[in-house]
Amino acid sequence: MFSRDKKSRWLRGRPADPDMVPQPDDAPHTMAPAQPAAPGVIDPPGEPIVSAEPTSTGEPAVSAEPTSTGEPVSDLSTHRPASSSEPSPDEEPAPRHAAADDPAAQDPARTAAGIRPRRAVPRGFGRIPIHNVWPVLENGVYPAKATEGETIEVGANIFREGHDLLGATIVLTGPDGSQTRAQMAQAEPLGLDIWKGEVTVGAPGDYRFRIEAYDDRWGSWQHNALIKLDVGQDVALVCLEGRELLAEAKTGAQEAGDGVAEWLLAEASWLLDPAAPVDQLRAVATREDIGEFMVNFCPRRLLTSTREFPVVVHRRRAQFSAWYEFFPRSIGAVRHEDGSWTSGTLASSEPMLDHIASMGFDVAYIPPVNPIGRAFRKGANNALEAGPNDPGSPWAIGSPEGGHDAVNPALGTIEDFDHFVAHARELGLEVALDFALQASPDHPWVTSHPQWFTTRADGTIAYAENPPKKYQDIYPLNFDNDPAGIYAEALRLLEFWIDHGVTIFRVDNPHTKPVDFWAWLTARLHESHPDVLLQAEAFTRPEMMHALATVGFHLSYTYFTWRNTKQELGDYLWELSHDSIAFFRPNFFTNTPDINPSFTHSGNPAAFAIRTVLAATMSPAWGVYSGFELFEHDVLRPGGEEYLDSEKYEFRPRDFDAQPNLNDLMGRLNQVRHEHPALQQLRHTQVLATDHDKLFAFSKREGDDRIVVVVSLDPDFTAEGTVEIDFGALGLPAGTPLEAHDELTGADFTWGQRNYVRLWPAQPAHILTVTPVEAAQPR
Repeated sequence: MFSRDKKSRWLRGRPADPDMVPQPDDAPHTMAPAQPAAPGVIDPPGEPIVSAEPTSTGEPAVSAEPTSTGEPVSDLSTHRPASSSEPSPDEEPAPRHAAADDPAAQDPARTAAGIRPRRAVPRGFGRIPIHNVWPVLENGVYPAKATEGETIEVGANIFREGHDLLGATIVLTGPDGSQTRAQMAQAEPLGLDIWKGEVTVGAPGDYRFRIEAYDDRWGSWQHNALIKLDVGQDVALVCLEGRELLAEAKTGAQEAGDGVAEWLLAEASWLLDPAAPVDQLRAVATREDIGEFMVNFCPRRLLTSTREFPVVVHRRRAQFSAWYEFFPRSIGAVRHEDGSWTSGTLASSEPMLDHIASMGFDVAYIPPVNPIGRAFRKGANNALEAGPNDPGSPWAIGSPEGGHDAVNPALGTIEDFDHFVAHARELGLEVALDFALQASPDHPWVTSHPQWFTTRADGTIAYAENPPKKYQDIYPLNFDNDPAGIYAEALRLLEFWIDHGVTIFRVDNPHTKPVDFWAWLTARLHESHPDVLLQAEAFTRPEMMHALATVGFHLSYTYFTWRNTKQELGDYLWELSHDSIAFFRPNFFTNTPDINPSFTHSGNPAAFAIRTVLAATMSPAWGVYSGFELFEHDVLRPGGEEYLDSEKYEFRPRDFDAQPNLNDLMGRLNQVRHEHPALQQLRHTQVLATDHDKLFAFSKREGDDRIVVVVSLDPDFTAEGTVEIDFGALGLPAGTPLEAHDELTGADFTWGQRNYVRLWPAQPAHILTVTPVEAAQPR
């Protein structure tokens, strides 16, 4: 868990030489800064190697020669800031921001006179210092993330000497080279010199941004003028200085072809007459339109620019989506009197796609469809020995019928898979396919590429284990034996399934594979298939989860399943919406085949409803594994989180219309999510104060769309108390009267600063659209 006031190194990459590019006085606005370092890319042997270490020019160093060892080379583990060179062992290290030696210090006359050359002045801060730029990942080696049409916050600490004011601008460059500029403003607390601004990105692609700071001469003049005019001090000089600035801006407006600005600036100059009443002079100094013209057209002196930092923009479903997971082999499966089964197929599971689409889901996620190995096949409830009718785990991939590029004959053919994907697309669904880089002992790789596995001291191949647990039916890959071969095969497999219509992959256990492998693979996919999305199934340590997101995964599973109390949920929502917003996109699954959540072990339907509402409203992406809506909750062992009769090891046909169920609730939640942009993002999220430990509340805002969610965390008893609105988080003046419309029940309320709420098991949540009373529309 991150502290709320911690500056995460993932967000606050500090720019180093040559990040700061000082510009001379009166430099044109279009002066190009240093180029950003490209993301680190690792290529298999025999191809050019792109280092993650930028050169002094800001471009990645490229070697056209393969390494002598024939292995991929990576600097990803060091992430050193850009530097021009490494000092030799006999050389005194230069300062972190060292600049070239001062030419004056090398003057022969000074040397002859016995004047010792002074140490070079360290570089790093420009004429106007700008540092702690965000969003920046690993000093700009990797891009921050956004989705198409999203508005992102850019910030930095910016300051200068003395009392004169400064201004700052964000310059966003799109994939086509077009530029968008947005002014920054100083944020509270002012003493910390925090500057923020927002820019809106467009279509998917690779963007970059920089921050420019400059001497705000009009702002400084305005500040001093208002003080002096009030006491009648230096009035003539104040007017003269103001008219000079207005004349410069008028010339700039004329050159830009803005006749309106040119005329109004000339009028302001005429009004700035020392003989005029003080109120007239003050009016000129405080006019907002004149201030905007001065920002746009007055030449910017002391212009200082950062380097450019990358931002990658993905399609919307990289952030906003609703997932439903099911096993095709269970849909339409039939058990016969003798205990044998006829497996469900891809064809028989197509009606399930209709059912999912009717509830408003966007993604149909299915486990691997490949042949399943027979050797060491697991039986029901993970038994070490399988019976003749046990289908085995879909993640034990590979048999004589084929490997990762084959379809399990029990499910159908590759043509059946193509039809399945096409039907999903007709319904507006995307199919997410599990991508699991591991093999059963029967996989063709075991004989064709034995070097891809680990051979133990006794000559046997190492199977997966987490002592004392053993998974003899799965052989993990060893990425150190033949990285070039494994890298190429992984890319080939993804290309194979992409050719068959798959646009989303749920990657199984990526944290058990090297991070630099994923950096390479995601970079390759981004180049050739930028619309393809990867979700990391990584329930592991935060650093690994964050690293996977940083190097290229679009979404990730999360700790939501284990966050149950008000404090836990609030802290986690804050972390995701603030600390890791630039790189980590969460997907809140209510449950998975591996996780039977403790909160729902009672079987109480209210507990399932509570977790469903939380998942669907807290995160832009959420998911459910089939059976949750039917309140399945039996555990394999008391206190554990494994399902009894887990579908991972056996067929589980279900009646999805059996009563009671959560079908209507899930459908309504997905409808509300699609109707409200506030629920489709995380950037404007605020946890709200409540005076009851079982009441959890938060708000979300996107433009004029404002949502307040209040959820009871007690599935057994009534919870009542007050919820305090944070008007600033909603972008409203304090105390604004609000109309609150409940999207779940249709009820309407009038809300203010503190609001009474009463929730009970049959109605455990409010999802409120809040609107200022004067702007509310009749319903």
